[in-house]
Amino acid sequence: MNRQGFIGGSDCVRIMQGHWLELWQIKTGRADSEDLSDNLAVQLGVYTEDFNLEWFERQHKCFLEEHQSTFQEDIGIVPVKGTVDGIWMSENAIVEAKHTNSYNNMEAAIEYYMPQIQLYTRLADCDGAYMSVIFGNNKWESAHVARDDEYFNSMWAVVSDFWGYVVRNEEPIGIDTPTLSTERIPVDNMVKRDANKDNYFISVANDYIEHEQAAKSFETAKAQLKQMVGDFNYSALRGTGQAWTNAATAGQMGGVVTAIEAGSETAAGGASLSKSPI
Repeated sequence: MNRQGFIGGSDCVRIMQGHWLELWQIKTGRADSEDLSDNLAVQLGVYTEDFNLEWFERQHKCFLEEHQSTFQEDIGIVPVKGTVDGIWMSENAIVEAKHTNSYNNMEAAIEYYMPQIQLYTRLADCDGAYMSVIFGNNKWESAHVARDDEYFNSMWAVVSDFWGYVVRNEEPIGIDTPTLSTERIPVDNMVKRDANKDNYFISVANDYIEHEQAAKSFETAKAQLKQMVGDFNYSALRGTGQAWTNAATAGQMGGVVTAIEAGSETAAGGASLSKSPI
């Protein structure tokens, strides 16, 4: 495939990964695009794409339209071309089908393809993109990635910089590609948050860790006290050194259990509880 004269979605991924020189060589005709006809992973993705999209429709109970729709325009100084796998019209979203290895996960896949996703949502002028991903041969997941114009604008400044080297026929040397954060981009209407920067969260988390074992001991003791009530009709409470006995319903455990749970001196049925020295 001749990939000269434009920037595509996979090109954006390579640019943001910092692979400028090899891509520049392809775009200026100094090198041929890699022949992927014998690449098993790529061809497997091609052959499972239709099934992937059909499975997406089945799981979401929807109908996808405009399969393999190609969009082409100039964005700033850069000629752009992109082909989306499908469009979910009622959701105003594109759908991208991917087939990756079983050791991958959705978060990593989204992070990797984010430049392509944001370009395609811009070209299709939609609100977001669904990733429909097959992992190996036994797992499928989908996730919605929101369109983010701030990310796109930052990315496009980098892409435009790269394209300038192509236009000038100038070899890009010593380029430092910026890393763009994706944390603020909603995935399934949720965003990432780095809790390591939240002092209050860290304080509460430390309290949780510090008191976790004590809490478990408390629950164990509580369960044992309830068992003792069932066995002996009395129970030691609050370290008072006294036994609590339901005077009105001797031999019945219900009121005592209620008293244990509520920390009250009154049984469930309103009967008073008497204290008996242990």
